[in-house]
Amino acid sequence: MAPPAPRPPAHRPLKSSAEELYNPRLVVSDWQQIIARWQSESAAVRASARGYFDVPYGSGASQSMDIFPAEGASRGLMMFIHGGYWRALDKKDHSFIAPAFTRAGVTVALPNYSLCPAVTVEHIVREMLQATAWLYRNGGHFGAPYHHILVAGHSAGGHLTAMMMAALWPAFAGDLPPRVVAAGFSLSGLYDLPPLLDASFNEDVRLTPAVARRLSPAYLPPATDAPLYTAVGELENMGFHIQDELISQRWKSVHQGTCKVAGANHFTILDRLIDPRSPLHQAVVAAAAVRRP
Repeated sequence: MAPPAPRPPAHRPLKSSAEELYNPRLVVSDWQQIIARWQSESAAVRASARGYFDVPYGSGASQSMDIFPAEGASRGLMMFIHGGYWRALDKKDHSFIAPAFTRAGVTVALPNYSLCPAVTVEHIVREMLQATAWLYRNGGHFGAPYHHILVAGHSAGGHLTAMMMAALWPAFAGDLPPRVVAAGFSLSGLYDLPPLLDASFNEDVRLTPAVARRLSPAYLPPATDAPLYTAVGELENMGFHIQDELISQRWKSVHQGTCKVAGANHFTILDRLIDPRSPLHQAVVAAAAVRRP
């Protein structure tokens, strides 16, 4: 009789397990139609809304952002970082996010970033550091309050949101204070990256055990007392619920609670984000407008 196959280490889940936990396409049958709707609605927004498009925040081909000024006086500035597991989608697919917030008096900036496998996740983190620092310095030129940014993000964008809150800003640039980000709002975020190593998308993302741990907010302290708010959809893969619970424990000094979005999956949680009647939308608008000393 052949000896039994060795079991994988506990911290490296079987590939099928990683897929079940972290691949939302397995549990949302109409994900392609949802993304197509995002793209159609976003094209309509860009064709009709007042905005500044492809504003460079760096010299790279993907280092630009779209900025939609608030209607009337701007109460706050929200930088929204799109998801796509660091390897897909674009800022122009997410213009549909802007109108609900600009009508509520919040200026919205949508940064682009380079995608894996052409670059690494570490490179993308550095690009978002550049984008955030640029907005901190220049957001006031677009009608937003100077030196006041809420960073929000979805999925991989939620990971990048948390990384902005763990950033040591004075070390990044001498003109920056410790608290560049006034608050963070992460939807369906990823904070512990080692469990993703065996998922199929890692063929493009190319995380290694060492890099995954180094870029995991769950293993980094928040750099300031700026508050972090999180949200997760009721119908999401279990992995996203596990991730949310972990960051709520690891960052309990700044974590302000989780918005559990009833009836929402990994994609439709963005529909609730832009619904003015939704507690999720109302929480982001309120956080964007808060001034902290």
